[in-house]
Amino acid sequence: MWARIEQTMAKQIRHVRPISRAEADPTTQRIAAQIERDFGAFVPPFALHAAAPTVLAACWTMLRESLVPGHADRRSKEAVAAAVSRLNACTYCVDAHTTALHALGEGATADALAGAAPPGDDGGTLAPSIAWATATRSPGDPALRDPPFTRAAMPEIVGIAFCFHYINRMVAIFLAPSPLPFESPRLKALTRRFLSPVLAGLLRRSLAPGESLQWLPEAPLPADFAWAAGNPTIASAFARAAASFESAGDAVLPAPVRALLEERLQTWRGEAMGLGRRWLEDAVSAVDAALRPAARLTLLTAFAPFQVDDAILGEFRRAHPGDPALVAATAWASFTTARRISTWLTVATARSSS
Repeated sequence: MWARIEQTMAKQIRHVRPISRAEADPTTQRIAAQIERDFGAFVPPFALHAAAPTVLAACWTMLRESLVPGHADRRSKEAVAAAVSRLNACTYCVDAHTTALHALGEGATADALAGAAPPGDDGGTLAPSIAWATATRSPGDPALRDPPFTRAAMPEIVGIAFCFHYINRMVAIFLAPSPLPFESPRLKALTRRFLSPVLAGLLRRSLAPGESLQWLPEAPLPADFAWAAGNPTIASAFARAAASFESAGDAVLPAPVRALLEERLQTWRGEAMGLGRRWLEDAVSAVDAALRPAARLTLLTAFAPFQVDDAILGEFRRAHPGDPALVAATAWASFTTARRISTWLTVATARSSS
């Protein structure tokens, strides 16, 4: 099994060298084993983080604990994951999570999310969750003011949305366009159907909450993560992850670069930046020339990750050599952006009962 997964990783991961289990440090090996147990494989969206073990632990901890079924079922969570990924034009994650939706018995919804048009408002149970997820980059959208889930489910659903606003950015930079071997929508649809029986049992397994918390030390919950407080396990996962991402960013990115992104995020309203880079050059002019390679990478990761190319990565690597620095910098920028988005998602009108 592991040899086959390593071959897949080698083909799908870009810009960083895939790390084999044999050469990974002991903690990474144990995290990979837990991911393989719970997800069936050490899949590339996690494997791309392996050069920075504490960042891998943070990514895994927050996603795993958000996925554990509690007040929201796995179907709703996969629908939110797929819809957020579609919003961010992350084909890789759309293909992965519509395949999961199909395996959970939501074939029509999966096909619609993977297609050219959004799922119709047909009264299906997942339509409101998809509409909410599709609005997560639009602060003030009416769908966010009246979330279709209970107050008790909020930490799980907001946690999933947060995770995929993070993961979509990392995947856009470091992975191939799709985990499926076909570009044809028809062949992708057939693949979803073929994989459904294989995945159904894995996706329907129960997961015990809290089992990934061991990988990171305890940390206080930052004030802007108040949405997680209603679920102690998720609150602990995101508190630990936040401390890890902040530490990783502090170690690699100079303070003026981090401050530049944080300042830009305060005025960002979820809009796409387009294909041009005039906005980028205007923004990085605010920092010293020596810091601009890191500033360019950080801003593009946050606002236009599909524009991160060999030139951007090359100039960053000249100042910050090695895969661990690259993973840490992009992870911090992705996490900080998802953190900003999450502040738009907590409202007082979440339903108090199921």
